[in-house]
Amino acid sequence: MTAQSLTAPRVSPWVLSAFWFGTAFHWLLLLLVLMPANVESFVGSSLKGTYSGALVAIGAVMALVIPPLVGAHSDRTGRRVPYLRLGVGVNIAGLAVMAAAVTLLGGMTGFWVYVLGFVLVQFGNNYATAPYSALIPQLVPPEQRGRYSGVMGMLQAAGQLLGAVSAFVVGILHLPALVSFVLIGVFLLVPALVTMRGVPDDHAPAAAGHTPAPWRTLFAYQPFLWVFITRVLFALGQYSVQPFLQYYNADVLNQKDPATSNSIMLACIIVASIVSALIGGRISDRVGRKPVIYVAGTTMAAAALLLLVVPGFGAALLLAVVFGLGFGAFTSVDWALGSDAMPSDTSFARDMGIWHVAFVAPQFIGGPQGALLDWGNARGDNLGYTLVFGIAAAFFILGVLLVRNVPDTRPKGQHLPA
Repeated sequence: MTAQSLTAPRVSPWVLSAFWFGTAFHWLLLLLVLMPANVESFVGSSLKGTYSGALVAIGAVMALVIPPLVGAHSDRTGRRVPYLRLGVGVNIAGLAVMAAAVTLLGGMTGFWVYVLGFVLVQFGNNYATAPYSALIPQLVPPEQRGRYSGVMGMLQAAGQLLGAVSAFVVGILHLPALVSFVLIGVFLLVPALVTMRGVPDDHAPAAAGHTPAPWRTLFAYQPFLWVFITRVLFALGQYSVQPFLQYYNADVLNQKDPATSNSIMLACIIVASIVSALIGGRISDRVGRKPVIYVAGTTMAAAALLLLVVPGFGAALLLAVVFGLGFGAFTSVDWALGSDAMPSDTSFARDMGIWHVAFVAPQFIGGPQGALLDWGNARGDNLGYTLVFGIAAAFFILGVLLVRNVPDTRPKGQHLPA
């Protein structure tokens, strides 16, 4: 155990992970349920894939730039909570703009106001994320990170499940979209307050009094490099399919109410991921992170391919459960794997912010994948879905193959060269 972990303050994994619960609720309901329906109402069905993918790609610009910059500033100030507070405030303001566009406007005018709100959402959420992400390596000893990562994965899945259930209830009751935006704001704010009040903000980071190595040298440190690359690949697989599941329910599964069917499918994925999240995290503390990733990635790839040949909605739900088991196992070790690969104790927030880029930068795949979806479907037989889901499976498999290069833990006391 390092000297840092010996002096790390104790904090409940549930309190530490509360913000991730709210963020998971936020992104599931917004990205997977509201945005596909809202975008289609603005631009029409023939261009829904293109504009949905472009919107996600536009938002990803903020997710690329903000976390490393804010994380580096957070390391210099030694504070985390003020960044979380400001980021959540901007996030909620962006949700209000999006809600106003849906409620009061229409057509392309409404769409561009909607885009503005989404950019604010991305800015605020990512402003909070880098300092928040630093808390696991900063506060949690390496030998406990699997358990903490498992709790975070489980709460992420629980937040997503609540988001899916909320979407289902809103759809069944035919409530206006404004209700969903209010729910997102509430379920983001309350868990954020739990984390902000429960984590120690007077804990000086290990970077105090030190000059961190330039960020470019991070990628000369092999554990960080391979964690970054494999994280990118898994995220590419996720974002290749995730924004288009609602359209898949309509076009491939022929569901009359695709929003509600999508909510049911997401609920199946999430319930299964809750089952595997805590188990996977604890197993990874004993056997290492990589064996869990091998099983998780292979399971997700197989499920993505089999979704193309399912005979109906019931079989698709069964595959959703299988996918969820893999996804939960992956998320249970994701944060632990990233924390283990941090190359230095002097720049947790900056380095975790750069690692976070590996998760958000692949959102850009939504643009070309959305265009590919529309191009393929225009040629008949739902060719677009075959292409998009097949590419997703390829990303998962490549991530599984390359994760073998990632060590389970970093050597004690090792830092980047100055």
